Amino acid sequence: MRRHPLSAPRRVTYDDYLFAAAMTLVRRHRPVWSWRRWRRACRCGADLPCRVRHRLPIGRDQWPGEA
Repeated sequence: MRRHPLSAPRRVTYDDYLFAAAMTLVRRHRPVWSWRRWRRACRCGADLPCRVRHRLPIGRDQWPGEA
């Protein structure tokens, strides 16, 4: 079975995982102008400062293949 050349790699390093998770949080939780509220609000919909706490589910010590 042949994989598509643009498909995601099967194994990801912890640093790549951490970077992808951080970039997702940055995109989701940043201040934007809300035309309905007529003020700046967090992109997730919460008032600023957004205090939503996000935890990364996997720590480096639990990551397979890295010591």
